[in-house]
Amino acid sequence: MKTRLLLMASFATALCFTTLERPRLSAQDVKELKIGSKAPDLAIEHWLQDGNGFFKPVTQFEKGKVYVVEFWATWCGPCIQSMPHLAELQNKYRGEGVQIISVSNETVEEVKDLLGKQNEQVGKSFGELTSAWCLTTDPDGSVYKDYMDAAKQGGIPTAFLVGKTSQIEWIGHPMDMDAPLEAVVNDSWDRESFQKEMVLQQQLQANMQKVSMLAGSGKFGEAVKLAEEQLKATEGTPLEAQWIGIKYQLKLMGGMIDEDVLGHFRERLTEMKGDGYAVGQFAYTLYGQIKQGADVGVLADETLAALQGEVAGAEEDMLPLLFNTMALLKSETGDLAGAVDAQQAAIDSSPDERVKKRLSTLLEDLKSKLEQSQESTK
Repeated sequence: MKTRLLLMASFATALCFTTLERPRLSAQDVKELKIGSKAPDLAIEHWLQDGNGFFKPVTQFEKGKVYVVEFWATWCGPCIQSMPHLAELQNKYRGEGVQIISVSNETVEEVKDLLGKQNEQVGKSFGELTSAWCLTTDPDGSVYKDYMDAAKQGGIPTAFLVGKTSQIEWIGHPMDMDAPLEAVVNDSWDRESFQKEMVLQQQLQANMQKVSMLAGSGKFGEAVKLAEEQLKATEGTPLEAQWIGIKYQLKLMGGMIDEDVLGHFRERLTEMKGDGYAVGQFAYTLYGQIKQGADVGVLADETLAALQGEVAGAEEDMLPLLFNTMALLKSETGDLAGAVDAQQAAIDSSPDERVKKRLSTLLEDLKSKLEQSQESTK
């Protein structure tokens, strides 16, 4: 299960869940729902899409079939981005006893308004896109209460995978559902293993929130101490590698650069060699840390060298990204002349005129800063 909650925005890969501001129901109002629980019956009010007549509305889950109950909303960006993938999955498993059911708690009018609009991501209307599976809305929120509240899930999109025995097999982001869905369909899913992993992930999220609060208030020493405690507690588990990364990222953010920290990031750069996108992503993260005041020492120079090393073998569409990131990093380390040259290279290597135009804005800014710097030294 891929975690979608990371320490802070400055080193998050992406924040893929949109948090819903809803009042929490008391424990007595909600029956707990967890991996292995019998999936609650569905009392959905409005079924707006049915797979072009292929599917029928569901109230109780049929033994031997697999269902996905996914929660979404028209205003939720990540939900919209997940739609093409849901259509792809439903088409892949159409006829194999798999039914995807997306549930919103909005009005019929709000959902129909979306269906009439164009989805630029796939070049067709939302109505055409979502016709592959079951799109529904349940304004009274009863299904949300039975699933989301009961499972203590606070963000959408969230998908619940209901297996052939009508039990909850998996809970997570729909973009992470491919492998679990395939395993459930093929009767190779290890429910017990996932249940243990999900408990660990929940613990991770709670502790990461504590670390985030400490780091956000500038208490990096305390944040590192907590990360080290969690690293020790999760030794030998799938979370160990995540806490290692968090520990060193905190040290980097806090300016605690020693040989151990340098060694860690040097090793990462070595591992990423040949992967221009990964090196560029790391370099951009480092640029963000410097911009926020972190003193990264020689790591900036070594990262710039790694970026330069990726240029020779990079595909054409990667070159603008590599050169642009190089320019940003050079500008923050004081090499304005080098930054201007790198940004010009980014523009020259881009075949897209719109991209060239966006990149030119930064180039002009860098040239202005270089001129001001040169004037001040006269």
